[in-house]
Amino acid sequence: MSKQIQDAYIVAATRTPVAKRKGAFKNVRPDDMLAHVLRAVTAKVSGLDLHEIGDVVVGCAMPEAEQGMNVARIGLLLAGFPDSVPGITINRFCSSGVNAVADAATRIQLGEADVMIGAGTESMTVMPQMMGNKIAMNPAVFEHEENFAIAYGMGLTAEKVAQQYKVSREDQDAFAQASHQKAAAAIAGGLFRDEITPYLVREHQPDFKSSTVRIVEKLVENDEGVRADSSLEGLAKLRPIFAAKGSVTAGNSSQMSDGAAAVLLMSEAALKRYNVTPIAKYSGFSVAGVPPEIMGIGPIEAIPRVLKRAGVAQADVGWIELNEAFAAQALAVIRTLGLDASKVNPQGGAIALGHPLGATGAIRVATLMAAMQRDPGLKHGMVTMCIGTGMGAAGLFTRV
Repeated sequence: MSKQIQDAYIVAATRTPVAKRKGAFKNVRPDDMLAHVLRAVTAKVSGLDLHEIGDVVVGCAMPEAEQGMNVARIGLLLAGFPDSVPGITINRFCSSGVNAVADAATRIQLGEADVMIGAGTESMTVMPQMMGNKIAMNPAVFEHEENFAIAYGMGLTAEKVAQQYKVSREDQDAFAQASHQKAAAAIAGGLFRDEITPYLVREHQPDFKSSTVRIVEKLVENDEGVRADSSLEGLAKLRPIFAAKGSVTAGNSSQMSDGAAAVLLMSEAALKRYNVTPIAKYSGFSVAGVPPEIMGIGPIEAIPRVLKRAGVAQADVGWIELNEAFAAQALAVIRTLGLDASKVNPQGGAIALGHPLGATGAIRVATLMAAMQRDPGLKHGMVTMCIGTGMGAAGLFTRV
């Protein structure tokens, strides 16, 4: 007997501030960041019975060490959720967070749950290098030329995108500066306030004179990587870091970061039960593969797919959170698809705000939901990004 697909609605979303790698959250565990946003997002629905949560799906790009051992389950237990609530950690690198939201929504659509959480957490501080604690590449990658690109560093793929799509160093730096300017203006205007749940960092510091240990507390309220004083002159002085004669620099690349986010979803039945007005409806998710050596173009394939499936015209998407892994790939995507630049990252992107890998997709969903709450004229919004080893993802959300 077939069942009718039901709609999945986003009713709440929140995130931590995003900290620089080895910055404000250098002593904060990723499972604690996750617990923090799980508690915060469920508190947004009055009287929510946590026993009703069908699953907690958590994205994490490097699920090992402090964020290993199925961090989803550990995080929800640390958050004080009932033992009956399950959790699963998923990994599709940079799209893990939005993939988690999509997976949670799909479970509701299939009638398997009425309440779900999609989330993401990542501490790049706890990872000694971009590829995790232990690099164990398959030897076949180096034995066959067609597999070489699997081992390419992300920066090298950005250089190849810049060359192939003719994105100049000047354009990359201008894009990076604009990201910082937009993010700084958004912080000054309080536009991130509603989506961020501040994090109280508690550190133990020894006082050798008194032979005691002091507890020092600091409330982190804003994203840490934004540079309001970023200038084209300063960016132009930075040397390429991935290719000797390249154009990709630390200044026009995303920042390594720490952060977490959580998104609460419900079925229509749950909306009525809790008398909740949803922010938006989940309208679809698409993922596509591209050549690994130019992984940054992934959204070029993923965006049209999700729009076609949802029956939505590109021009009708009023807000696009395009993850700025690198200015080179972001510009290649914008130009190739003919995206309206004014709709792309209106409050800045990962170059300014940071990119805590597996958490970023959920973080950007929180940003989009806050924008949809502020602007009643915003009908459709999207979160999209490129993915290491050659993929792209795009999630679509629609005002109810």
